[in-house]
Amino acid sequence: MLRFLDGYCRTRPLLRRAALTGAALLAVTAAVPQASAATAAADHGPSGGGLSAVIRYTENGIPHILAQDYAHLGFGTGWAQAADQVCVLADGFVTVAGERSRRFGADAAPDGSLSSASKNLTSDLYFKGVRESGTVEKLLATPAPAGPTRDLKELMRGWAAGYNAWLAQNKITDPACKGAAWVRPVTVLDVASRGFAVSVLGGQGRAVDDIAAAQPPGRAASGPAAAARTESAADGVARTDPAAAADPAAAAEAARAFFDTGRYDMGSNAVAFSGSTTASGSGLLLGNPHYPWQGGRRFWQSQQTIPGELNVSGGSLLGTAVVNIGFNEKVAWSHTVATGTPVNLHQLTLDPADPTAYLVDGTPEKMTRRTVSVPVAGGDPVTRTQWWTRYGPVITGLGPGLPLPWTAGTAYALNDPNAANLRGSDTALAMGKARTVAGIQDALQRTQGLPWVNTVAADSAGGTLFTQSQVLPRITDELAARCSTPLGRATYPASGLAVLDGARGDCALGSDPDAVQPGVFGPGKAPTLRDAPYAENSNDSAWLANADRPLTGYERIWGSLGTTRSLRTRGAVQDVAAMAAKGGLTVADLQEQQFANRVPAGDLAAADAAKACAALPGGAATASDGRPVDVSAACAVLAGWDRTADTGSRGALLFDRFWRKLTAGTAAKDLWLVPFSAADPVRTPRTLNQAAPGIGRALADTVAELTAAGIALDAPLGAHQFVVRGGQKLPVPGGTEALGVWNKIEAPWNAAAGGYPEVVHGSSHIQAVGWDGGRCPVARTLLTYGQSSNPASPYYADQTRLFSQERWVTSRFCERDILTSPQLKVVWPRERR
Repeated sequence: MLRFLDGYCRTRPLLRRAALTGAALLAVTAAVPQASAATAAADHGPSGGGLSAVIRYTENGIPHILAQDYAHLGFGTGWAQAADQVCVLADGFVTVAGERSRRFGADAAPDGSLSSASKNLTSDLYFKGVRESGTVEKLLATPAPAGPTRDLKELMRGWAAGYNAWLAQNKITDPACKGAAWVRPVTVLDVASRGFAVSVLGGQGRAVDDIAAAQPPGRAASGPAAAARTESAADGVARTDPAAAADPAAAAEAARAFFDTGRYDMGSNAVAFSGSTTASGSGLLLGNPHYPWQGGRRFWQSQQTIPGELNVSGGSLLGTAVVNIGFNEKVAWSHTVATGTPVNLHQLTLDPADPTAYLVDGTPEKMTRRTVSVPVAGGDPVTRTQWWTRYGPVITGLGPGLPLPWTAGTAYALNDPNAANLRGSDTALAMGKARTVAGIQDALQRTQGLPWVNTVAADSAGGTLFTQSQVLPRITDELAARCSTPLGRATYPASGLAVLDGARGDCALGSDPDAVQPGVFGPGKAPTLRDAPYAENSNDSAWLANADRPLTGYERIWGSLGTTRSLRTRGAVQDVAAMAAKGGLTVADLQEQQFANRVPAGDLAAADAAKACAALPGGAATASDGRPVDVSAACAVLAGWDRTADTGSRGALLFDRFWRKLTAGTAAKDLWLVPFSAADPVRTPRTLNQAAPGIGRALADTVAELTAAGIALDAPLGAHQFVVRGGQKLPVPGGTEALGVWNKIEAPWNAAAGGYPEVVHGSSHIQAVGWDGGRCPVARTLLTYGQSSNPASPYYADQTRLFSQERWVTSRFCERDILTSPQLKVVWPRERR
């Protein structure tokens, strides 16, 4: 308390000065002036015995939360998140409680933010099973470092109290949940369960439907794998294993596609520059995560301060009590979705007399039954049995392309080590306290909580860091070679998905001495690059974090080596390497890179596509439906396009639609004249094959499509790539994954609505951070979709307008900057007991 009051009292002269200069300082608790609130704190404590916090709001509704300890900080964070995102948060709590079918109907689809379940029923069967098995309670009770620290538990306790206090003291105005019975108070278990769901997003969360569908032979099952089940012979032993007998090449491709980070609705770019490349000699960091624009995986921005203990600013995933990506006085970091395969399979040999028992070294071991009953709106409860093994749940497949049938002789169990990992928020908390990139690395090594991301960081001393310190099953290449089943011998080289022989005890995952939980790699095995002039990642493997210092020697499960990089990676490496070579970099250079909107695919192919177009006889090409189409007008548009995805770029939309069609129907080997070379990975493959048969067809289909929609071939991109907020059409810059644009934007095509009328995911919480020798970091941020999902909020679309205009928010980090904000508003929320 004394430390809090001392830190708070130091701010009072600035508060007084801000008030004298006309800043509007409001305290919502009984409308008392800030000085009176501070006096009350000194006399009675901040909340008269309950939890409370001071929240200073600055421009764009960004809260700066000041508290005396972790419980009070959690309280302020939970209150402020609820104020902005109560409906989205409440919807997520319905999910982790397994109550979606009861509230919204069994067959409706979840928003997809907390799992990949296709409908509410399978989501509920999984999450209710997690709840009833006590999985999260056991993790909460596990001592640190394997379990959460006391500080994190206090944060979660405070977050739940703050969320509940906001519900009790405010009326909901968001039409998404106004008056809804499913908005309810939450517990620490609810908050921790949401963290668990985020941890298993890349593992069990992607297999929810297949966990729910898994049933022994002869029992009713559903899902794509059910139809692929093999009938057993008269003696009860399956004569063929459909998964093992499947075409190895097809299985390998299915596994590669399932774990392809380029196909996720989450991705990111991040780059750190060392002091040798900057004007100040300090480091620089540009973080550009690509996350959904709607639903429960949005970021939310804040600053969290416990005087003398913690002072960090950045973005938090909704429902978390910590800053996940951000910066403090001395260091900044961001994350990118990593290529490490976060799960593995164990192929079970079943007891011939009992398909719910499996053999380990010849000894039968019974599966564990989880019988889960889910209430359903307007109908009877649905009861299903799930089957669990020492390795994890039995599943029926990984995506539609890789069925894993449960036969009389074989079943498959999913091992997801992040199902024992509730440490992600501890990792974020530890990074928030770090002061150097070495401190960031130490935080990662001590807590080992990141389930599916890399970390890129820079510090004020000029250091840089890239590390893939994620929680992965301890699958070495040696173990995979020794213990893979026939299916695993196809999938592991292609995707890092190991399928191990579960009948052999010597195929169990070992442990590293520096690992905090058994069966995972220790941090010493993570691909890591320190103090390179630049360290960059755009969701490819660690190999080319710096093209001049390739990372090698890691096991296949971490990612590939010597393989084709995405166009986004290639463009990013070209850009940042050129920036590092130029030197003298500042935060302004990071801002320019974010909105350069260069289209690497256009640089590689637009000129040759224009030439191929001009060479078509009579200026006509044949569309997919066999119709001839006059494409001659497209040739000049492609040739004259500026190769960017700015909102004013003419030809960007034409190339975008053409390129998607061309690459969807033409294999890479037929597209490029110069093939990929591991010796020149950034510049290859290249040189468009103008004779590729798909070029004419893609041009014809594109021209026909745009003409039918009434869209001019040279229309500016922003006229047809936009969002509508408050009735106003806001042009959106950037481009899709296939184009390789740093400023990634993914939007479904809807010609009837004007082109790309809504963004589903892409650039989200962007931050450009550096230091110039002063007391405060130099930071510019942008939360592309704004702080609030409530259309009635002034912070619903304000930053979307800034994003449309390629403008930034100047971060207010130091106390003087916060307290002199012309839009300063002070709130003092507290529990009412």
